Amino acid sequence: MSTDRKATGERTPTDGATDARTRGERTPSERAPGGRAREGRAEGGPAHAPLTRVPLGRSTAWTTRLAFGAAGIGNLYSTVTDEDADRTLSTAWERGIRSFDTAPHYGLGLSERRLGAFLRDRPRDTYTVSTKVGRLLVPDPGATGDDLAHGFAVPAAYRRVWDFGADGIRRGLEESLERLGLDRVDIVYLHDPDDHADQALREAYPALERLRAEGVVRAIGVGMNQTAIPTRFVTETDIDVVLLAGRYTLLDRSGLAELLPAARRRGVSVVAGGVFNSGLLADPRPGATYDYAAAPPRTLARALGLREICARHGVPLRAAAARFPLGHPAVAGVLLGLRSAAEAEDAADMLALEIPEALWAELRREHDTPGANP
Repeated sequence: MSTDRKATGERTPTDGATDARTRGERTPSERAPGGRAREGRAEGGPAHAPLTRVPLGRSTAWTTRLAFGAAGIGNLYSTVTDEDADRTLSTAWERGIRSFDTAPHYGLGLSERRLGAFLRDRPRDTYTVSTKVGRLLVPDPGATGDDLAHGFAVPAAYRRVWDFGADGIRRGLEESLERLGLDRVDIVYLHDPDDHADQALREAYPALERLRAEGVVRAIGVGMNQTAIPTRFVTETDIDVVLLAGRYTLLDRSGLAELLPAARRRGVSVVAGGVFNSGLLADPRPGATYDYAAAPPRTLARALGLREICARHGVPLRAAAARFPLGHPAVAGVLLGLRSAAEAEDAADMLALEIPEALWAELRREHDTPGANP
């Protein structure tokens, strides 16, 4: 399953970092006085100060701890009006989010166009934008109907064509810049090269490396919902960041086996997406989805157990799920897909919520097996 169905990486610490931190517990140095997490509203400052910026790898690019995933405003699964998309982006901006992720795939360019329109009049050095390459949008004048077969409620006016060749990478980025209406993006990811890994490593990566050397982009990486190919990129190339979807969550910690340790060793940042595993960790109930299919009974039972533990500490499960990846030293930020102003408000609230250390301790005791799923 590829990241195209989603609404939908910190500087390396010293080698003496505790195991507790790598399993999701925030260390004392990462907490403000009184045990509050540092993310969220700035004490004594504006009501909604911009969130903390975290560098991505060795690059000059950065992400805010909470980043905006823009698939939803590309009409993922259902229609979002232009007005609602703008309201969602405005709310996210007001709550301090300054990093935004999009892709040509999201609504056949609609996400990029809406995001670009929102950002166009804002000071360019106050935000970062990431987009993706690997799919070209080719006009399809004879097409009828919608694009819901690919997950988006938009007219099927274009065909997606996979292209991880060097020319395709440059063309894809140029077309994204045109849709965004921006002169540059900060981060470019190779998008879902699951079936094109060798070409992506042989042709697409060198093209991105040249774009970075030319100063066209500030950081390069790969975005996927598996760990094997991103681990190859981390160990075999000089990428800056991995966008990892659904593989480092409260229910799936497979990223711990190889990818996250390799990223930490190599100084590569990870941005964690898919932290709710497509819905189950946001609202565990019969019929909820886990990785875009109905959650199996055993997985649902595990999620309900996690919710019970969180409830004993007065914390919503979705808050713990969103914050969990930030406990790993390789993870720079969490990317949440947002499609409404209410979701943007809730996401910022969950990031700012005080989470007691006792909750992380209980989650580890009851559900954690190092390097594997809990």
